[in-house]
Amino acid sequence: MANVMDSGRHPVPKDPTRRTAAIRIPFPARFSPHAERARRHTLQWLQGSGLLTGEAVTAEYDALRLERLMAYFYPDATGNDLELAADFNAWFFIFDDQFDGLLGVRPEAIERVVDSLVRTMTADGAPQVSGEHGPPLVQGFRDIWRRATVGTPYGWQRRFRTHWQAYMAAHQGEAHNRNAERLPHLEQFLKVRRDSIGVQPCLDFTERCGGYTLPDELHGSSPLREMREITGDVVIFVNDIVSLVKELAAGDVNNSVIVLREQKGCTLEQSVEYIAALANAQTARFVRLAATLPKTLSERGVLPEVRGHIDHYVEGMGHLMAGNLAWSLATSRYDETGIASVSGGRQRPWAYLAVACESTGEGAGRTTPAES
Repeated sequence: MANVMDSGRHPVPKDPTRRTAAIRIPFPARFSPHAERARRHTLQWLQGSGLLTGEAVTAEYDALRLERLMAYFYPDATGNDLELAADFNAWFFIFDDQFDGLLGVRPEAIERVVDSLVRTMTADGAPQVSGEHGPPLVQGFRDIWRRATVGTPYGWQRRFRTHWQAYMAAHQGEAHNRNAERLPHLEQFLKVRRDSIGVQPCLDFTERCGGYTLPDELHGSSPLREMREITGDVVIFVNDIVSLVKELAAGDVNNSVIVLREQKGCTLEQSVEYIAALANAQTARFVRLAATLPKTLSERGVLPEVRGHIDHYVEGMGHLMAGNLAWSLATSRYDETGIASVSGGRQRPWAYLAVACESTGEGAGRTTPAES
């Protein structure tokens, strides 16, 4: 397995998060007034779905204040939409924490877990392929999928499903990185990390909150395609800086700072500085691309209503970049408490839910419905 704990040759920076002060994200970090309502709702939903059990576990989760990340991502969302966003964000992080232990180095086991989840994503109105009972991780995702897609256009559902599936499957690629003798170069690493960061489903939800679906020919064309990739990269680079000490404590290698350190043979401090500079270069590129949009859309004859939707979507990308930085510097997930929670072989108390998915055999050898 790739060795990331060679602290004698590569001392860990005392406070790598201070390097985020050098990151320039030129978009306002706005915050929804419905955050507390979303927090209360999601805590009830997590307990009711079995994803959290007991007061101590719930308190540990609540200290992360994950709903505040969604309040930054969707500052203009309705209360109901923000509640749903907070639910799927809670599921995101709980799912991510499943891979801090042995599951994180078992690609075949991850494939079985992913298959059990992918099968829940049916087209609007299509019958479910399994009953209403199952492991909490599967049941929780099924509930989110149903609530998020009800009444939405099939084209948006197809896009949302594709991005969710890519997010889940990327954890197999990260498992291969953990098992490798050497880490991939940064660009190769980012091909997996751009899916595992989960930014694309979050941007899909920007459309849902706005009540529109961008036409495929615009969504997949330049410059929006590149702007989405930039948004994901900036979120990755910020996340990898603020989570660096936590991931070193957990022995994980899926971090661009760690990958670049090995590629360049430099210190962690130097690698952090380089990743921060990459984030700045990407945001500057984003601003330049955004400035070209009015002319590009005019030349393509895009209708004014659709231009308004694109304006909302671009603004939403800015919310993700700015909000991720603001939340990351405030959450306890990356402070001393968060680092201690995954040090010495410890895992979060909700980090064993995927075992139930694997042990039930859900999804093994079955095909997925509504393939697109």
